[in-house]
Amino acid sequence: MSLIRKKEKQKTRRALRVHAKIRKNATRPRLSVFRSLKHFYAQVIEDKSGKTLCACSTVELKDLAGDKKAQARLVGLELAKRAQENKIDKIVFDRGRFLYHGRLKEFADGVREGGLKF
Repeated sequence: MSLIRKKEKQKTRRALRVHAKIRKNATRPRLSVFRSLKHFYAQVIEDKSGKTLCACSTVELKDLAGDKKAQARLVGLELAKRAQENKIDKIVFDRGRFLYHGRLKEFADGVREGGLKF
């Protein structure tokens, strides 16, 4: 097995493991994140209906300054503000295949700072 296929398989298994744990708490909306090399995306999803309740990303925010960690924190603050406008205060954090450090940790700190609980 090539190294690339092995890494992809590991990412898929990690994502499935995280999703399996989250599906146990299906009573709350799910905060799903994705990070690419340039941008950071996040959305709050209601799994029962399959609808996105609110979303935010670095693409749509204006006047982003600083490094990628600072930008991820600002996305977290903005998403928390949008979620509270939709009367959402408790969520389940779905990190997907990404490890909880760096940009993801800064984003989670921003969401908590914005007032969401998970």
